[in-house]
Amino acid sequence: MDFINAIILGLVQGLTEFLPISSSAHLRIVGELLPGAQDPGAAFTAITQLGTETAVVVFFWRDIVRIISRWAKSLAGKVPRNDPDARMGWLIILGSLPIVVLGVFFQDQIETTFRSLWVVAVMLIVFGVLLGIADYVGAKQRRLKDLTVPHGIIFGFAQALALIPGVSRSGGTITAGLFMGYERRAAARYSFLLAIPAVFGSGFFQLAKSFDEQNFYGPLETAIATVVAFVVGLVVIAFFMSYISRRSFLPFVIYRIALGGVLIVLLSTGVLAA
Repeated sequence: MDFINAIILGLVQGLTEFLPISSSAHLRIVGELLPGAQDPGAAFTAITQLGTETAVVVFFWRDIVRIISRWAKSLAGKVPRNDPDARMGWLIILGSLPIVVLGVFFQDQIETTFRSLWVVAVMLIVFGVLLGIADYVGAKQRRLKDLTVPHGIIFGFAQALALIPGVSRSGGTITAGLFMGYERRAAARYSFLLAIPAVFGSGFFQLAKSFDEQNFYGPLETAIATVVAFVVGLVVIAFFMSYISRRSFLPFVIYRIALGGVLIVLLSTGVLAA
């Protein structure tokens, strides 16, 4: 049963990581609903995100190689510091700092208090509403070439909010980007690139810790879930980037609010324990 549960959780991770609906919230909820299962835990969540983040690397491989190359050459003075790709390298580094600092500072709360299903339910609804407002009022005129240092920092703090299950890494950063006037596709693209250092850092950190700790899912089950998440995530990211070029985030907003409402009902009636 643990192997089946791991496959299901891998599917959930792959399906929800890139959509603005919070993969960590879905892993938390589905983990409780699976037969004989429980909260998969922050470590399982972080490690399976290595799978979906590898999908980001594969999907944006050319962009990533170009950004790293131009950034490295700018250090040696071979390309101007204001080169767009070199600037993007610096902005990704800068935008990654908030989640690193806050992740270390609030590590205990991330693994315990923030995983309460009451917190998840509230965050799903609140950030669903914010995403809807941002998508409605945002100018959607700025592109990634317009990204500034202050905006990079704001994106970084928005990403850090995803340390709380229910916020959504892509949802938080895309919401911030829309409020600042960025196009949907531009906000999503920077969101995915910005997540690479944070997710790989967190995932490998939790992977190293898992060898010394007892987790609900063992190494083999976690590995299976991670591989499944990679395969499914690669398909979903291609779909999502195409979808937001033409359509709004309204379906995701409605889904978040509905899921949060259902979760509150289940908690209030005792069907689920927080």
